[in-house]
Amino acid sequence: MLSQAPGPIGIFDSGYGGLTILHGIRQLLPQYDYLYLGDNARAPYGTRSFDVVYEFTRQAVVKLFEMGCHLVILGCNTASAKALRTIQQNDLPRLDPQRRVLGVIRPTAEVIGSLTRNRHVGIFATEGTIKSQSYNLEIHKLYPDILVSGVACPFWVPLVEYNEADSPGADYFVNKRIEQLLSLDPDIDTVILGCTHYPLLLPKIRQYMPPGIRIVAQGEYVATSLHQYFLRHPDMEQRCTKGGRTRYLTTENPERFKEQAQIFLHETVQVENVTL
Repeated sequence: MLSQAPGPIGIFDSGYGGLTILHGIRQLLPQYDYLYLGDNARAPYGTRSFDVVYEFTRQAVVKLFEMGCHLVILGCNTASAKALRTIQQNDLPRLDPQRRVLGVIRPTAEVIGSLTRNRHVGIFATEGTIKSQSYNLEIHKLYPDILVSGVACPFWVPLVEYNEADSPGADYFVNKRIEQLLSLDPDIDTVILGCTHYPLLLPKIRQYMPPGIRIVAQGEYVATSLHQYFLRHPDMEQRCTKGGRTRYLTTENPERFKEQAQIFLHETVQVENVTL
């Protein structure tokens, strides 16, 4: 039986990238309590099948519900692309119809219409997110006139996690994907970073991206979307505790997580190990 007492906002990611989402949310909404769960032992999710991503994500959502969260944000594009809809439609009615799970793709899709000037949009993401066509589908639901082109960037996550984002080796992989995307559509004027690791590559991306192209990182838009969600759903807002605290959980080595959190958050955090 799940507790009905108010609890923290849960944020789940397959690895560390969701820390950029957490950072964006805490910048705007620092008063809430947060519980971050990284399934680092089984990351990355980007190349896994729909069924595997769904099962891993469902396990994480259940764990966060059991730890008191009424609202869970999938701070992972792959999980949002491959698992969110099934969890919302099939699992929530059975687990607890009053709890909610939100993703990071729709908030980004909602704002893109106001950001692009010429309706040509590019996506950088993992192979799984690109293959799922989730961004294309969400954007076209809202803005049928926008042309969307996407490129998978398989080496970008390791560059970030091995702290090579500023290395000369990153130049090759970043420039190569930018050239590939612009060869698909030279008229792109707005590019979405459709993986939560990619904001750490922003200096390199800006270096090689032609001037005048807007680069969209998700953190601030997910944060704004959550704020608006609370305004529309005050009952859910009241179920989220406000103490300004954040707990970090990982399915892998806490020391490794601490090192990565330093890269993503520029702060030292306390981490607990958890089993899903």
